[in-house]
Amino acid sequence: MLGNPQTWVSLDSVPWGEAPIGRTPGLPPDGLKAGLLNNCKVCEHEAVKVVLNKTGPGEAFLVASPRWGADAAPAARAAYGEIGRVLQEQGLTIVHERLFGSLAVKPAVLAARDAAFCAGDIPVDGPITYIQGQPPWGEGLAGVIIRAVSCRQPQDKVWTIRDQGRGVGRGWRQGDATFLVLQNLQGLAPNGNGANAPPHQARRLIQRAAHLLEAQGASYRDVVRTWFYLSNILSWYLEFNQARSAEYRELGLMPTNGGGSRRLPASTGICGEVFPGAAGALDLLAVVGPPESRPSLKQLSSPAQPDALTYGSAFSRGALIRQPDVNLIQVSGTAAIDEQGVSLYHGDVRAQIECTFHKIAALIKPEGATLDDITAACVFIKRPEDAQVYYELAAAHGLKNLPAVVMVADVCRPELLFEIDAEVAFNPPA
Repeated sequence: MLGNPQTWVSLDSVPWGEAPIGRTPGLPPDGLKAGLLNNCKVCEHEAVKVVLNKTGPGEAFLVASPRWGADAAPAARAAYGEIGRVLQEQGLTIVHERLFGSLAVKPAVLAARDAAFCAGDIPVDGPITYIQGQPPWGEGLAGVIIRAVSCRQPQDKVWTIRDQGRGVGRGWRQGDATFLVLQNLQGLAPNGNGANAPPHQARRLIQRAAHLLEAQGASYRDVVRTWFYLSNILSWYLEFNQARSAEYRELGLMPTNGGGSRRLPASTGICGEVFPGAAGALDLLAVVGPPESRPSLKQLSSPAQPDALTYGSAFSRGALIRQPDVNLIQVSGTAAIDEQGVSLYHGDVRAQIECTFHKIAALIKPEGATLDDITAACVFIKRPEDAQVYYELAAAHGLKNLPAVVMVADVCRPELLFEIDAEVAFNPPA
């Protein structure tokens, strides 16, 4: 059995003035937006905070954020103890699991994870992505982001996608919709044979993803979201973009001179070490099936930023997935870039953070969502000392309890000090 549970508090029970998710200080309770807020709960632990967002019937996001300076192993034990308990109580199965922390503490973190899951009779061999995203205080665990689903109908199911006997993702079916997640894919040549320069690895990992999707009866054209974690990103980001565009052109994703557009996935491209020799790792989300049976999909453009393809990056600003019970926006990695694609506020992290909040709000507002609807996010800061500035400004925006993992990582341009990516869940219009 799992250990003694901590107290899970509904956001409606959090003392007023603490700016929980979805609340702005000073607004009366009856000024709150109804809907998904009622499905948010927070578990406060001495080593970690875990936020549960139930984004629709049979689906949830769990975000665990260690306390400042917490030791990695105790934080992981506490986080996964609570996560395991939620999975048991809600009948949920993990379909996407990402951990961010120092590579030095990875063995201790995974051992704590496995021990907590074993105590709850939860399988420990599911696919995971562990990326070096240092916490702002130095070595340790920065946090965990999990998406989980339950099978509510007889035809619903979850399965593990395997490649050469190793789990590399999950597939799940809910009603008429089929979703696929591939994760921790890498592009190293087998047995060390072949070119392993970073651009070659980038092309190889996209090719591998396309092959695995085909084995699931899908194609790379079904991909709505990618997460690229790139080692030493600033040394080869231009070459990465060229490699990705070349592969996407071969896969038929790129717009052609004859007109017409292709649907490019939303994406994050951020610094993230995996292990020595690997140029990067790829996670992705695909939505599969004919248009009449799968959720409605929409590539998002931003009124406050140009499409990234205009300056050579093959991704969209966001992707909207409309389901009967909930809308989900996959927000690409977003930073302080203006309407012409130029970086703003060099050296001024405060202004860059404010600008980034504005850019995300402008992206999701036309679809009926706000920053309050963020259900899981990654916050990337270039300099550890800027974490406190982020916490201050998040609180000022009513986002003190934003369910986010904060980590130190280089952004794709040397002058950019801050970036956020996010998943935003909100109720469909009445």
